Amino acid sequence: MTLTTSLSAFVRDVPDFPKAGILFRDITPLLSHAEAFSEAVDAMAQPVLTLQPTHVLGLESRGFIFGSALAQKLGVGFVPARKPGKLPMPTHKEAYGLEYGSDALEIHQDAFGPGDRVLIVDDVMATGGTAAAAQRLVQKTGAQAVALTVFIELTSLPGREKVQGLPVFSVLRY
Repeated sequence: MTLTTSLSAFVRDVPDFPKAGILFRDITPLLSHAEAFSEAVDAMAQPVLTLQPTHVLGLESRGFIFGSALAQKLGVGFVPARKPGKLPMPTHKEAYGLEYGSDALEIHQDAFGPGDRVLIVDDVMATGGTAAAAQRLVQKTGAQAVALTVFIELTSLPGREKVQGLPVFSVLRY
């Protein structure tokens, strides 16, 4: 059994969540299994090791889980990209569209600076709106986004098109 096949066994399909017509890929079974989660983090880290990021930007909310684990594995700092109104200091804000609506992300204005190399991390890439907003947030600080790594990529949606110029790495593809 390949690594990808074994990890896919820990992803549960939930039809019609969060609304009718959406097939949600639930990663909570993966998170509750220590060995599988560790293998997932290793698989997400492997292709980005040579990129030498200085920080990981984890996207709310499940990107916090993978992002903090990756930051620790890579020995770099972790920065959360939060929903509006959740951060206490002055922020940069970027709106984006979702598969089922719209939202926005914020980071502290001093989260990164020139010379910083930022790895953007999330659990799933679907339409790419969240990742593209994160890429724009990094650019606003003068830092460089070096790649996007996700656990799951939904290849039937145009996610990669939204983050042009940014390498995208995914462990599982549906």
